Amino acid sequence: MDNEFDSQGQGLNVGIWIGIAVGAAVGIGIALSRRKKSRWDSAREVTRRLSDRSSEVADSTRDIVDRVKTIYEESRKVVEEAGELWEHGRKLVGI
Repeated sequence: MDNEFDSQGQGLNVGIWIGIAVGAAVGIGIALSRRKKSRWDSAREVTRRLSDRSSEVADSTRDIVDRVKTIYEESRKVVEEAGELWEHGRKLVGI
């Protein structure tokens, strides 16, 4: 069976091996073209995108800081009012 020949005298097994070789080459090519980027490539990409949008990042950071400042000031007022209420309650009870 290994020595079977087609009508032109060529071995049939040669065609099978050529098909396997071509399939393997295509598979390896696809695998190499779709490989994952290294960590350094990903880090460089993130850094590049961040530097491209640095003005947007600065504006967003400024907005966040302003909001945190407002939250802090309002929280401080709530604590002061709670302290005043506590003192008033103690006076009412006579402690």
